[in-house]
Amino acid sequence: MFNLNSGPVVRCLVPALLVLAGVAVQLATWRIERSSAALGEHRPAVAYSAATARFPAPNQALRRAIAAAAADAPFLRGQTLSEVLESLPLAADERHELTTALAEHTDLRKLRPEDSYAAVHDPQAGLSEFRLTLAGRGRVAAKRRAGRWHSSWQPFVRTVRLNRVEGVLEGALEASIQRAGASPRLAYEMAEVLQWDLDFNRDLRLGDRFALVFEEVYLDGRFESIGAILALHYVNGGRRLEAYRFGEPAGYYDAEGRPLRKLFLRSPLRYSRVTSRFSHRRFHPILKRYRPHYGVDYGAPTGTPVRATAGGTVAFAAWDSGGGRMVKIRHPSGYLTAYLHLSRFAPGVRRGRRVAQGDVIGYVGATGLATAPHLDYRVQLNGRWINPLAMKMEPAPPLREDQRPAFEDWRHRLELGLAGGDLAPLLEPAETPRFATLSVGEPARPLAAGS
Repeated sequence: MFNLNSGPVVRCLVPALLVLAGVAVQLATWRIERSSAALGEHRPAVAYSAATARFPAPNQALRRAIAAAAADAPFLRGQTLSEVLESLPLAADERHELTTALAEHTDLRKLRPEDSYAAVHDPQAGLSEFRLTLAGRGRVAAKRRAGRWHSSWQPFVRTVRLNRVEGVLEGALEASIQRAGASPRLAYEMAEVLQWDLDFNRDLRLGDRFALVFEEVYLDGRFESIGAILALHYVNGGRRLEAYRFGEPAGYYDAEGRPLRKLFLRSPLRYSRVTSRFSHRRFHPILKRYRPHYGVDYGAPTGTPVRATAGGTVAFAAWDSGGGRMVKIRHPSGYLTAYLHLSRFAPGVRRGRRVAQGDVIGYVGATGLATAPHLDYRVQLNGRWINPLAMKMEPAPPLREDQRPAFEDWRHRLELGLAGGDLAPLLEPAETPRFATLSVGEPARPLAAGS
């Protein structure tokens, strides 16, 4: 190896090499600058940057496509319209003007969780439109024109269609209805109609048959909900139940014109299961001894609404030791009902308050001496506890004689519809003007013979 300190030749060679390296670097730099100057002759006349770039103005078709593509977003739990607007690229005065425009058509303080909103951004002008969709009612649209916000109101077009469905109970009622071609929500409407004669918690049997003519509600052509059931046949074992909606205000009647409504509902819960029955000697799971059980236990999740089975006056609504939160209601003819182990009371339920049949008075819980969420439902007659499942149902007053011809004509048309006939004659019933906006939906399968 060379030793840099070894001699005069080496000491002269090192500076010469450094000079040559410097010349090479300068030559390379000159070539790069020359190449850059040549490329500069082909640069565009206008330079684009994030701050100065502008895109071609969209035509009207593109603007409409942008507006249609703006998807509605639901309001988050606890979120207010003010919070939504603050998240948008708007100055404070523009937010105020937009809020004022929207408030011309709806009370912004009463927006609900099921309502939604959409913000439309124009590629050239920024935020150009803001929409509020009010569930079940319509849509408020605010658009910016000439630097100002202008709003308009478009109510939803509500259409009610008639439809028909029939089927056999194979498992859960909701699933059976869905297999038959209708919304499973129809099961809850059926429970409402037959609530005085059929306990949907314990009376349903595999093989039961059902047939219905009912309303379907559409908003702007989209399915919204199940409307009223107009006619219902339900074969429960060897028992045939019939219900026909009639009159103003409407009620349900059997084939003979007798009202289905009774003094008491069959059950205080729409859907549940009986977990313990009325007994004069039952082993208590917590106290570990035999004692009377003067009620019927319905197992249901915490928070399930509990209904008053008959109209009356609240006699007690407080904590009652082993019964936990309890409501007692006094009814005509010496009846009293009790609802035990509630998780909470419904708003306004207190002693002395009048309640109607079907009103929600509380919610299922496990307060007091309870091993799991359930409702202990009890009935007393003239001071003596009786078995709620063995009660005889007293009907409401029947139709007047002058109403019977109209009812029988209406029932005949409904029976033809249930049997697979044309639903069109049901669109103009003399006694039911609510059908003015009805249309006939797609028919389901016709009823089988002997159903």
